[in-house]
Amino acid sequence: MTDHTTDEPRSAAASLFDLRTVIAVLFGAYGVILTLLGAFGTSAEDLAKAGGVHLNLWTGIGMLVVAALFVTWQRLRPTVTG
Repeated sequence: MTDHTTDEPRSAAASLFDLRTVIAVLFGAYGVILTLLGAFGTSAEDLAKAGGVHLNLWTGIGMLVVAALFVTWQRLRPTVTG
């Protein structure tokens, strides 16, 4: 019988269903959509409503940064299973 409590790599399922991964994927997906919408789909009317600020673009970039922070957090401090 072998002891599987030390130096065992994390299972793919544990990594995939880590809450930080789910949050990072959601922030990343919405961030990409908003960034593309802000970069290519902003009209002059939209800019006038927002006071000349590309809100979708900046919000999308912010969401991508948050997604990157969650991925970094998960890589640096993995969950301990077992």
